[in-house]
Amino acid sequence: MNAAVITVPAFASARDGVRHFFGTRSQADSLALDVGVPARQSGAQGCGWLLSVKQVHGTDALVVDRPLTESDQFPGGWDALVTDQPGVTVAVRTADCVPVLVHDPRRRVVAAIHAGWRGAVAGIVSKTLTLMANRFGSTRSDLRVSIGPSAGPCCYEVDDPVLDQLRMGLPDWESVVRDYRGHKARLDLKALIRRQVEEQGVSAPSVSAVNLCTICHDQLFYSYRREGRVNGTMVSGITLLSHR
Repeated sequence: MNAAVITVPAFASARDGVRHFFGTRSQADSLALDVGVPARQSGAQGCGWLLSVKQVHGTDALVVDRPLTESDQFPGGWDALVTDQPGVTVAVRTADCVPVLVHDPRRRVVAAIHAGWRGAVAGIVSKTLTLMANRFGSTRSDLRVSIGPSAGPCCYEVDDPVLDQLRMGLPDWESVVRDYRGHKARLDLKALIRRQVEEQGVSAPSVSAVNLCTICHDQLFYSYRREGRVNGTMVSGITLLSHR
């Protein structure tokens, strides 16, 4: 870990043909990101692109299956990005919601997912994995998934509007909440997403998580819940590297 980004060696590394990062507030303060417009990047692997889009707390994914150009614009709203294009960093922005990164090393496909409680309950992660299978031939057992920093069950208290959706969408919903008191509970979003991923057929050892709470760690992360407004967002992303 460093002051700008967090990486998970157990998830993926350059040796696996991929780079990834979960951003902190330090990185966010120095990263200019024009939403919906690819940004040019330069690095050790040569020139590439950084792409983030407008997020709407839904379950739709944008698929980037061709090379990007400077004239490209993506004005719609999506909460996941999937690509098989080397050099394209697909990125999501969060400030308590969960950033989820996915890598298929066999088919060489990656995805970045923004999962708040609405998207998580509606199954955005499962739907993105299904899209990867249908569009690129990904097999669930080949996938590697990493769940990034987010609001944790230590701090993330929710009430009936959220609990009602959980009850409707998850038969054993009580397994992902703590201190349930009839109308309130603390939600474990990471546990919910991990459960959904493993139910999709991704093996438990292939799922990693950064167990840091964005609400607790005020020096490291922005938090909508803690700050009461959007003062900034972290950026998390993943890139396929070009074959050498």
